[in-house]
Amino acid sequence: MIVVVVSNAPPRLRGRLAAWLVEVRAGVYVGDYSTRTREMIWSQVSGGIEKGDAVMIWSALTDQGYEFATAGRNRRMPVDFDGLKLVSFFPSDAS
Repeated sequence: MIVVVVSNAPPRLRGRLAAWLVEVRAGVYVGDYSTRTREMIWSQVSGGIEKGDAVMIWSALTDQGYEFATAGRNRRMPVDFDGLKLVSFFPSDAS
């Protein structure tokens, strides 16, 4: 299973995602594809996100049962912690 969540994505990217995945809520896309197709979708997302941000989550044979990747401007950054993928927050720009 694949879940893609986008914020402030250009309409062109949202249209491409809707061609491959089902949009269950605004900016939330779900589907079930092979690794090769998932990588192609992520390539389209990361290349077309422009000023928005995106995260893709997919089923994987890990202790957590999933993997994820992020793209675009976001305060959250994936961090590996003893084999577990956690999320770290960057400090806010408004200091």
